[in-house]
Amino acid sequence: MRKVKNDLLNGVIYQQILLFFFPVLFGTLFQQLYNTADAIVVGNFVGKEALGAVGGSTGTVINLLVGFVTGLSSGATVIIAQYYGSRQKDGVEKGVYSAMFLAISLGALLMACGIILAPWILRTLNVPDAIYPYSLQYMRIYMSGMIASMIYNTGAGVLRAVGDSKRPLFFLIISCITNIILDVLFVAFGGMGVTGVAIATVISQLISCLLTLQTLYITHESYHFDIRRLHYDPKILKRIIVIGLPTGIQSVLYSVANLFIQSSVNSYGTDTVAAYTAFGKIDALFWNASGALGTAMLTFSGQNFGAGNTERVRRGIMEGTIMYLLMSGAIAAICWFGGPVLYRLFTPDQEVIRIGMSLLRFLCPFWPAFVFVEILSSSIRACGDSLVPMLMTALGIGALRILWILFYPSQTIFDSLLCYPISWILTSLLFLGYYLQGGWLKRSTDQRSRMMQAV
Repeated sequence: MRKVKNDLLNGVIYQQILLFFFPVLFGTLFQQLYNTADAIVVGNFVGKEALGAVGGSTGTVINLLVGFVTGLSSGATVIIAQYYGSRQKDGVEKGVYSAMFLAISLGALLMACGIILAPWILRTLNVPDAIYPYSLQYMRIYMSGMIASMIYNTGAGVLRAVGDSKRPLFFLIISCITNIILDVLFVAFGGMGVTGVAIATVISQLISCLLTLQTLYITHESYHFDIRRLHYDPKILKRIIVIGLPTGIQSVLYSVANLFIQSSVNSYGTDTVAAYTAFGKIDALFWNASGALGTAMLTFSGQNFGAGNTERVRRGIMEGTIMYLLMSGAIAAICWFGGPVLYRLFTPDQEVIRIGMSLLRFLCPFWPAFVFVEILSSSIRACGDSLVPMLMTALGIGALRILWILFYPSQTIFDSLLCYPISWILTSLLFLGYYLQGGWLKRSTDQRSRMMQAV
């Protein structure tokens, strides 16, 4: 049988991280293509108002909701990776069922809240009247697929926790191709507008959900999952929440701060909102790569910490940092010089492209400054310490950005966006200081010993 899992406990560290990283990277890029395909289709076949609706405030709200549950379920990835690294099959099985129970429950809650509260949320964000009807349609339909989205994200996290980053990529490729085909059919030929792209996205998410469930069902290994036997282990579910809740809150802090920024951007008019939306799609190329390396570090560090190999965790952090700096510099250079070509994918409007390029060249040189937030946060959380990373993120990113928007006298969009690089630099320094202090590792090791004895 073809090998689909990487042995993260042995071998050359950077090679094992890269072998795990690339499928995750391509997977996040294909996942981003869901909304990117939506933006390209509506930008060219419907108009810039619809483009602002598919991204903009709607995209930020969706990222907030999805980010919270995904962050919460990352606690399961940590637990499963640690049990898998220590070869405790019973712990892996209990972790899988508890994680899926949590994902389905919270997915249903998010779906209901998103559909009911959509009008209030969009009005609170000062969405322009020209964009509001499109935003409301898109958000309500998108939120109807939240259970499927949560099942896929959690199931993919289970597979990655045991070293399999290839099959989640395969599922996303199928889902993305389906999404693009349906976008064209529903909008270009069917004239369904924003409603069509939202329905296409939900159908595509359902396909990736079903493929993931099938994979977990047919396996005979410890991460087997049968939805008919859905249950949870109270102790492990509690541990998943203890680790995952701070991570979910950390993700929400990012999104809440970005909502303040988005609200500020909305005051600059439709062209700027459309340019910022298109910028967000291009900017996501970097953040997807950043998150993919963070995911690789989370699984690598979790498995090795579970196996008791803390020295390998430290060496992985060193090599991961070098890879991050090289990667972020390369992507920034590509976007600086190739940005105009990328913007033309979303809109032919020259004023929107001009504004978008100025935003891109203002921010992309600062991307490498995020290095320690991504690498150290992922690795420290993988060892079971997620509270302090959340607090540092709350201070360095959440509080700083919100206070900046509320009190800094912004005259242009660049004044509003200056809080991004400042927050990246400050928070990276906070994480570096905490990592070098070293007390987190002893506390995590003590907690690991208690957790392993409890199974």
